[in-house]
Amino acid sequence: MPSSARVPIVAAMTRKPLKELRRGWTTGACATAATKAALMRLWGCRFPADVGIVLPKGETPVFPLALAEAGAGWARAGITKDAGDDPDVTHGALIVVTVSASVGGVVFKAGAGVGTVTKAGLPIGVGEPAINPVPRQMMQGVVADMAARYAQRPDVVIEISVPGGRELAQKTWNPRLGIVDGLSILGTTGVVRPFSCAAWIASIHRGIDVARATGLTHVAGCTGATSERVVQTLYDLPDHAMLDMGDFSGGMLKYLAKHPVPRVTVGGGIGKMAKLAQGAVDLHSARSQVDFAALAALVDRPEIAGANTALEALTMAGPMLGDAVALAALHQLQGRFGGQMTFDTVVIDRAGAIIGRAGR
Repeated sequence: MPSSARVPIVAAMTRKPLKELRRGWTTGACATAATKAALMRLWGCRFPADVGIVLPKGETPVFPLALAEAGAGWARAGITKDAGDDPDVTHGALIVVTVSASVGGVVFKAGAGVGTVTKAGLPIGVGEPAINPVPRQMMQGVVADMAARYAQRPDVVIEISVPGGRELAQKTWNPRLGIVDGLSILGTTGVVRPFSCAAWIASIHRGIDVARATGLTHVAGCTGATSERVVQTLYDLPDHAMLDMGDFSGGMLKYLAKHPVPRVTVGGGIGKMAKLAQGAVDLHSARSQVDFAALAALVDRPEIAGANTALEALTMAGPMLGDAVALAALHQLQGRFGGQMTFDTVVIDRAGAIIGRAGR
């Protein structure tokens, strides 16, 4: 359940950082720290100035409190999320936890700005607050530790809220995944690693899980916003059928090979689709390049070998290149991933016109 902004990450990943990037902390780590601080007030009479926690891999960050409030039978603490140098939409968001007495263990609740799961296929059940398993485990661990320290029963309601989270969530994948009314509380390590490819690919995987769980038989992965809009309109696909593939076609296709959907459309611009047609599965410009000699051979147009860009090659060869690239990409998909799936490909120009299709 990703909370990273879609468009800023795409833009940022197109350039190599010039310096070592500063790491940050996940919403799950912030919520865990806020939970600990609130329990220290609820059970121990005072808030700390800052609070340290232990992350799953043993790191021990310390968080200053940005909010501290209490009343009869409850306490509330807030931590401002620092995402480091990652272009995360939740950077600077206030993660607020309110704790109060409960019975029968730890109960999680979604406050304002935290979403609720409405579709199957995610690691949290339908109807549950969008608080992922590892952050839940971290907070449950803090409750157990604090209960032992203060001789209390570990029976607590943990309500998490994020002011402005409902609006921020519209910039994430949450609406597409069926998470409504707010953000997700995320993190498997507690650490935000700037420009993380792994985080993007994990988001693609969750999209596939939701599509399968909701019974979709046709999904689409596209390289960018224009191709996604064209393909979605072309096939009248619902939002949760659209997988945010970006440059990570391999991350999508390898997961689909193990968790198949009957029909898969792959769409994109001429450059990235040409790389896919030539066997690349990481389509980022820093990690794969168009082979213009091979492109020239594909349509028997030797002059294309001297092209500087795929767009120039398209101008030189005309519409025939779009269909040739679509067909070659289709052959790659069928040959490598086609066992339980039927593929089709769509090549789209920058204006949103379809310039090649195969596998219809």
